[in-house]
Amino acid sequence: MNIKKILVFVFFFFSFNLSLYAEAPHYLDFKLILNESDAGKKAQNFLKKKLESGIENIKKKEKSFQEDEKKIIQQKKIISAEEYKKKVSELRNKVSEIQKERGKLLENVAKQRAKARNEILKNLNPIIKNYMNEKKIRIVMDKKNILLADETLDITKDIMALLNKKLKSINLN
Repeated sequence: MNIKKILVFVFFFFSFNLSLYAEAPHYLDFKLILNESDAGKKAQNFLKKKLESGIENIKKKEKSFQEDEKKIIQQKKIISAEEYKKKVSELRNKVSEIQKERGKLLENVAKQRAKARNEILKNLNPIIKNYMNEKKIRIVMDKKNILLADETLDITKDIMALLNKKLKSINLN
């Protein structure tokens, strides 16, 4: 009779431990997935090139405006005061337009970055849900919200591998 109680106790103890392991919240590093997944890397490279080429174009225009400014200053004594004011006003308008262009470029890149993030997230959620069902995981948290955790609960690599199989790139145009 005593042995039966011990066996029942041991059985429940081990089954309780197994259920506790399945109940442990797992985590993933969403930022790492955004930056290191195939689609994330391609999106970042695309946006970086777009931003760099846009800024390069703006810098060329700014350099041209600086040259125009020097010419206007040199002509100050030669041309009339009205003509000088007119040229300075035109130059200011051009500078204002280039500042607007820079703002639009930054805003556009930010919108495309948000679009890429949402696209990755849209594809990531079903992958995580399927993974949770397969592994009987009830909670998955973002690593940034965790102070300290057992590394065996990190599922980032598994999820990234599944995402890379499903999503090769994102169309940002």
